[in-house]
Amino acid sequence: MSTGMDITQIMKHLPHRYPFLLVDRVLELVPNEYILALKNITMNEPQFPGHFPNHPVMPGVLMIEALAQTAGLLAFKSADMPVDEHTVIYFVGIDGARFKRPVVPGDQLRMEARILRVSRGIWKFSAKATVDGQTAVEAELMCTLKQLG
Repeated sequence: MSTGMDITQIMKHLPHRYPFLLVDRVLELVPNEYILALKNITMNEPQFPGHFPNHPVMPGVLMIEALAQTAGLLAFKSADMPVDEHTVIYFVGIDGARFKRPVVPGDQLRMEARILRVSRGIWKFSAKATVDGQTAVEAELMCTLKQLG
């Protein structure tokens, strides 16, 4: 069954907060399959005064992080793990990251992640973000969910 999530629901499933929460809305989520989410890029974000003055461009590492948070939402919903202050998701790897176009204020990232496999607690995803139908970034991401002591 496909479901969406608003920002309040997202915050119940991700430990990230401003300025590092990089998913604004989930349009579709099918546990154990895929997720489609949005990140609205605005000039008010803290990275733009320095990256770059007079030519703001979203850093590639933040696009990858936004994709990782999207994949993390899919993992939490698929694993049906309790989400609380004792649960975290760790990034454990990135393969084949490719940046295809700059992302600037006013753009909307449409982020999609699909589960490729889950093995020994490591989740592997195929992830891609587009702007206006053009690929901005794509990569394979790995993460793990952990309960803290």
